[in-house]
Amino acid sequence: MNDVTMLLRARHRITDEKPDDFTVTTQARQALAKGGLRPDVARAVVGNVSGLDKVTLEQLGKTLDRATRTMTALLAGIAAVSLLVGGIGIMNIMLLSVTERTREIGVRRAVGARARDVRSQFVLEAMTLSVTGGVVGVCLGLVVASGLSRYLHWSTTISPGAVVVSVSVAAAVGIFFGWYPARQAARLDPIQSLRYE
Repeated sequence: MNDVTMLLRARHRITDEKPDDFTVTTQARQALAKGGLRPDVARAVVGNVSGLDKVTLEQLGKTLDRATRTMTALLAGIAAVSLLVGGIGIMNIMLLSVTERTREIGVRRAVGARARDVRSQFVLEAMTLSVTGGVVGVCLGLVVASGLSRYLHWSTTISPGAVVVSVSVAAAVGIFFGWYPARQAARLDPIQSLRYE
């Protein structure tokens, strides 16, 4: 089998660092692809081994599906915790911003800004902060995926839909966690805010 592989690599002019652009298939692999490897075929290929069971592609597929679902659930949990921590961080930053800009809020309210104008400003700032973080995260993810793809010779596909969903979720997190600080800013009394030092 190695001789055949070496001959085909030479024929296809494949250098040492590049992967094969072909597949060498034995009769055992063909039998497995057709629905399973019967114990008698397995014994003929592997030798006299007792206790060999038939493994079908369907069984193998179910096992892979279970593993994929488990990994997806684990990654979703990690992502949810990350979003929660990031959202709390945004909320704290915006609350600090409201405190530091109390006088500015008072001036805006004194010259005619409505409470909803102030609220919209702070929600927009929180969303901008969150979306910026989301875009930076997506860009870093693309760079890491590209680097791993080149280094490990994996083929990676980037779904534009996943990128849009990621940025949209970042915007939603910014709006959700920015709402409370924005509401606090909108509720400030303009007179008290102007006196704030």
